[in-house]
Amino acid sequence: MASVKEFFSFVLSRKGEITTLILEHIQLTIMAVLLAIIVGVPLGILIKRKRKLAGPLIGIANIIQSIPSLALLGFLIPVMGIGSKPAVFMVFLYSLLPILKNTYTSIKNINPDMLEAAKAMGMRRKDMLFMVELPLALPVIMTGIRISAVTAVGLMTIAAFIGGGGLGYMVFAGVQTVNNNMILAGAIPACILALLIDFIIGKIERVVTPNGVSSTNGNNNKRDKKVLGVIAGVILVVIVFGFSKSFFGSKNKIVVASKNYNEQLILGNMIATLIEENTDLEVERKLNLGGSIVTFNAIKAKEVDLYVEYTGVALINIMKHENISDKDEAYKVVSESFKNDYGIKWLKPLGFNNTYALTVRQDTAEKYNLKTYSDLSKVSGDLILGSTIEFANRQDGYLGLKDAYGMNFKDVKAIDGGLRYTSLMNDNTQVIDAFSTDGLLEAFKLKVLEDDKGFFPPYYSVPIIREEVLKKHPELEAVINKLAGEISEEDMGKLNYKVDKDGEDPRKVADDFLRERGLI
Repeated sequence: MASVKEFFSFVLSRKGEITTLILEHIQLTIMAVLLAIIVGVPLGILIKRKRKLAGPLIGIANIIQSIPSLALLGFLIPVMGIGSKPAVFMVFLYSLLPILKNTYTSIKNINPDMLEAAKAMGMRRKDMLFMVELPLALPVIMTGIRISAVTAVGLMTIAAFIGGGGLGYMVFAGVQTVNNNMILAGAIPACILALLIDFIIGKIERVVTPNGVSSTNGNNNKRDKKVLGVIAGVILVVIVFGFSKSFFGSKNKIVVASKNYNEQLILGNMIATLIEENTDLEVERKLNLGGSIVTFNAIKAKEVDLYVEYTGVALINIMKHENISDKDEAYKVVSESFKNDYGIKWLKPLGFNNTYALTVRQDTAEKYNLKTYSDLSKVSGDLILGSTIEFANRQDGYLGLKDAYGMNFKDVKAIDGGLRYTSLMNDNTQVIDAFSTDGLLEAFKLKVLEDDKGFFPPYYSVPIIREEVLKKHPELEAVINKLAGEISEEDMGKLNYKVDKDGEDPRKVADDFLRERGLI
């Protein structure tokens, strides 16, 4: 009962945010499904007429359906950027197959005698399509639409991974912070929304299917038409608002982005609020985008204007440069390179160094007498490393550690976000990568090992912004630099703890900090 009360208390405390995410989810889902109907139904009719096209087109739709959703997003991002557009297009592609196949199959399987009778009555091909074939095929077509719509609700949670919004934001954030209430706050509304959409499409099916074809009682047709009218009006408003907001929004705004973990969410919100409170500019928050490469590609593609980067990430992971241990030299190298190569300016550092850290439970440290990375390397063959997917594939991560320390773990499990901590506490893994300012380090009382060979470069956090934006809004540099040197490692650890352990909203934590420091 206590957990149920905690969940409802959490929902009430975040009801405004959850409502916004639900509306975003509805907008994105409706746009994707409508696009699939507009394309899928005519294509189904076409391949019924042109049978030679049926095999290739259905085959292509099948292939698209088999591509993992994250992989498909990865292909779309370089072409369409980040945000709602690639998310809608991805779900549209996945929604296409059931509609296309059901349209084709239902029209193909109509009794030939009925078509012959229609011809004998003098009906033209177009008349037969709209007066005979489509009415007879409609129940099966609507079944395909229902399948696509319900599936689309679940798929659209991935939109949050690339800043598209929707209920996936709550799910991803909950996984990262090991917060079941947050996961449920995203998952439960998504389930309810899927059931609601299925119910609504069922109502639409009853209204649009002719009485002679439908197996349902036609006595409630007038009432159903009224319900359909209301639904159509709501859908129209959602579509118009969604397109105007997501596709044709104001261009005179500053887009602030962040990566997909809580420290970045706090910093992203901090900078966004700072700009809002100290300028007249409109700010759009595209937070929780994904890993370093996603955010970097987004700023390169001018999809976002600024975000907080780390010197070590830029140096090793983006520039593929050799390690530089001196923090000032590292800052100089990355700032010059980004300016010359990408037209991106590094502002003043925020103050803290958030380096990678290999972490174990206290009992594991005692069992193997672990204090340093060198100690860990000696027993690594007996242990399993649970790291983020990004860390497992980066030269300033596990790939480089293997060479520098001779580490050779029994197994490496690539896990996203807060699941690293869950796997560690459940003993599914014995070592994880962490950030030195993670709040969950303190929450779980973990042992942070010493990087005794100084493998990791300095990871000082620095806001980076497109120079084109600074030329247009030069006041931004002074505003954002108000944060310069304001956040120590201890400060950032405490801020992360409030989100990671206490479950506070990253935006509230960010705003509270700015008020405490007199910055807003």
